[in-house]
Amino acid sequence: MMNEGNESAGATFVLLGFSEFPHLQAPLFLVFLAIYTVTVVGNLGMIGIIRVNPKLHTPMYFFLGHLSFLDFFYSSVVTPKLLEILIVKDRTISFKGCLIQFFFACALVLAEMLMLAVMAYDRFVAVCNPLLYTVAMSPKLCALLVAGTYIWGGLCSLTLTCSLLELSYCGHNVINHYGCEYSAVLSVSCSDTYFSQMVMLVISTFSEVCSLLIIFTSYVFIVVTIIRMPSTGGLRRKAFSTCASHLTAITIFHGDILLLYCLPNSKSSRLFVKVATVFYSIVIPMLNPLIYSLRNKDVKETIRKLIHTKLLSHSV
Repeated sequence: MMNEGNESAGATFVLLGFSEFPHLQAPLFLVFLAIYTVTVVGNLGMIGIIRVNPKLHTPMYFFLGHLSFLDFFYSSVVTPKLLEILIVKDRTISFKGCLIQFFFACALVLAEMLMLAVMAYDRFVAVCNPLLYTVAMSPKLCALLVAGTYIWGGLCSLTLTCSLLELSYCGHNVINHYGCEYSAVLSVSCSDTYFSQMVMLVISTFSEVCSLLIIFTSYVFIVVTIIRMPSTGGLRRKAFSTCASHLTAITIFHGDILLLYCLPNSKSSRLFVKVATVFYSIVIPMLNPLIYSLRNKDVKETIRKLIHTKLLSHSV
């Protein structure tokens, strides 16, 4: 067992990426570089906007700031390696580097999954109990909820990473993916992967079901409350507008995750798996700040003020 561990520790993986399309390597590099640039600017900009505007120092924007941090961090874990293998011939990644990438990527995805559920609970309290909102969503509770998402993501990811460490890797270590995705790493192991697959199934299913259950329950109560509101005074419209951005983000994120893990495990679906993974690991982190900023009056107002202040400072 010790020899197997030592062999695995010295193993080197080759990431195929999108090598089946050699003529698209340069265009894909430019597309992903542009997406990553927008992701970094958008998410760091969102964090900055929330920090500089006192009006945005509320539980909703506290959670949104952490969602932006997760999106920025997750994209930064995955995208640079993808950009590298698109332009260099050496597409290798060390065993240690592969596990580090997987650990952070997995922890951040699971944390984001629960963060969206926490944000749904926050919207439930805001719409259904508006008078008690600031009391119910106290700074201490908000901090505990955020800490819980990070701790859960870290513990689950550590468990899955340890399950990969228990396997041995030998022979043809070619990963048909652009990153160290769990099933792709399992496919190059020469050990029995049944236990590892079961661990992944239990953790991913439990996390997904819990997240969707919290979201579904929260929005059932939100919809019932909105229906009971008087149609005059624009209360219904205002209540719905506070949830629209969050619902859009949830639909895109969970829709892609469910589609990805409902696919049959076959060779014909591997390209689709890579494309779907690109969507939730690279495209969604770019879309989230756009979704929240384009539909949010307070965020747009802060951006306008910052641009106006910047222009005035340059003209003086």
